[in-house]
Amino acid sequence: MKELLRTTDPTVIAFATVLLDGEGIAAFPLDVHMSILDGSLGILPQRLMVADQDHFRATAILRDNDILPDR
Repeated sequence: MKELLRTTDPTVIAFATVLLDGEGIAAFPLDVHMSILDGSLGILPQRLMVADQDHFRATAILRDNDILPDR
């Protein structure tokens, strides 16, 4: 698994997941419930992971849709 995206915006994670699903790429969001630890302030980033073999295509799909990582 490789990290594809890291952001504090949950809508970006949801949109990216839908885009990748439409292209047949399985994406796995991590750290989704970490906001409980920071008091729901949204300061802890969420990550979106994909399989190693899908990383190149997934990166291209997100770039084509103007989704850039918040790193």
